[in-house]
Parts: sequence; C-alpha cells; structure tokens
Amino acid sequence: MRAAALWLLCAAVPAAMAASAADRVTIDANGHRILAEVADTPDARDLGLMFRTAMPADHGMLFVYPNDARHCMWMRNTYVPLSVAFLDEHGRVINTDEMVPRTDTSHCAAGPARFVLEMPAGWFLQHGVGGGTRLDFTVAPAPR
Repeated sequence: MRAAALWLLCAAVPAAMAASAADRVTIDANGHRILAEVADTPDARDLGLMFRTAMPADHGMLFVYPNDARHCMWMRNTYVPLSVAFLDEHGRVINTDEMVPRTDTSHCAAGPARFVLEMPAGWFLQHGVGGGTRLDFTVAPAPR
C-alpha cells in the first residue's frame, strides 16, 4: 500500500507544483531525518553536487529520474567525499557505494533505479542503511 502511495505521488504531482532544483524533500531513513535538495531536471542532475566544498551532516541530494534504469554517478568536479544510495521506484535501497572526490569512476545501480541519494561519505553505513532498507519521502518529487 505504501509503495503504491509513493508511486501515485510521483505520478500525480502536477508539473506546476513539481520540485525545482532549489527545492528540498524530507526523507526518513531508519528513523534518521534527511533534508535533500532535489535534482529533477536534466540540467540539475548533470550539475549535482559539483563544485561544493562542504556538505552538512544530514543533508544530501536526491536525483529523480523519469524512468527506472541502471543509473550511474561519478565525482567529476565534486570536492567532498560522498556516499550514494540507488533506490527503486518504491524508495527501497538497491545498493550503496562510497565515492572519492574528483574522480570519473562510475558508481552504478545494481538494478533498475528511479532515485539516487547522495549523502556525506559514510552516512549510509553509520546509520545502518543498506540494500533493502526502505526510505520514506515526505513528498515524492516527480521528474521533469
């Protein structure tokens, strides 16, 4: 039921109310609150967290894609170490990985992903978030 509700939220948010790259979404991960910027356009997803020199502890970026795919991330022009979690359309973690700053190494979803969440390095491990963990979105953003 909750998975269906998340999917309906993704599909039902009208374009006029969809989150912009400057908007944020609250995510619950094992009882830990995350405030994530939303990257829901091709330009916002391309820029990601590049050129940032700091990341607050419980802040991140949620990449929202229009379809499920084996999305990959890299760290070109990204100066802070990050952890990445690939999520399916229901907000369930497929896999996580640690990413090294200023590298072009691809970090890819182990299966079809709809969302990608980047957090400060070590965040997922420190908070017991791994494969199979379900993240709850306050409002699930729709991609543009």
